[in-house]
Amino acid sequence: MRLLYILFIAILSQQTYAQEYGKLKKLHHLSDLMIEVSGVSVIEGSNLIWMINDSGNTNVLFGYNTNGSIEREIVLDNAENIDWEDLATDASGALYIGNFGNNKNDRKTLSIYTVSGISTAEDTHLEAQQTEFYFEDQKEFPPKKTERNFDAEAFIKLGDYFYIFTKNRSKDFNGVTKVYKVPAKKGDFKAKLIASYSTCNDPEDCFITSATISKDNKTLVLLTYNKLFVITDFKGDDFFNGIIKTIDLEHTSQKEGVTFKEDNTLYITDERRKKTGGNLYEFTLE
Repeated sequence: MRLLYILFIAILSQQTYAQEYGKLKKLHHLSDLMIEVSGVSVIEGSNLIWMINDSGNTNVLFGYNTNGSIEREIVLDNAENIDWEDLATDASGALYIGNFGNNKNDRKTLSIYTVSGISTAEDTHLEAQQTEFYFEDQKEFPPKKTERNFDAEAFIKLGDYFYIFTKNRSKDFNGVTKVYKVPAKKGDFKAKLIASYSTCNDPEDCFITSATISKDNKTLVLLTYNKLFVITDFKGDDFFNGIIKTIDLEHTSQKEGVTFKEDNTLYITDERRKKTGGNLYEFTLE
């Protein structure tokens, strides 16, 4: 009887866990320093998981070890955290910070910071190179409430360009995210609109909050509060004419960070809201 009882409790615990986190595997509850974690990335040459907070927080990069503890903190002396919203990386081992959060759609200058040499740096202070840009089709700051699709929380680096995906804040939300192309180098540029895609029409479901691309540049993942859009078989940067698969995570929270851990495994983070969130999760793609 005791063995049956233990088995029953184990099964019940597994069911409760599954209900609590859906298809996600919770790895760690993050430090109190990461109340508003908005980006996560794994970079070449470093065994740490790098994270940032968004607006109203410090200009610090946090390096987590796989035990869930902060092992490094790097201050970026010349990179103001106006609204840091996502992290990206590439094979060079550089880390890119999307300083382009624009909730009110009224920022005229947005930027991306490039931070090189993180994996070998011994200093706790570094400086970043800045890429400034503006959206080519934004004429008013802010535009009409029905046209507020100039906030951004997601981007990737592919080849010599950054690709930025908007978080649509328009009244009468229609789920359209736009993607812009910006040269990945120092300077001030016009962000060229190259495509758009309609996710769905529920803002609780369809805000694009982070993006990541696999090391072989063949799989693009877009994150929402409870979904993944997994895009494959695209040519060049014609992302939305690839094969798009929607995955329901069966767990809703303010998820704002996604990155590839390995070829088929993702890290996902969410912001802390009262007694929920503030976690690092793992998800395996089929």
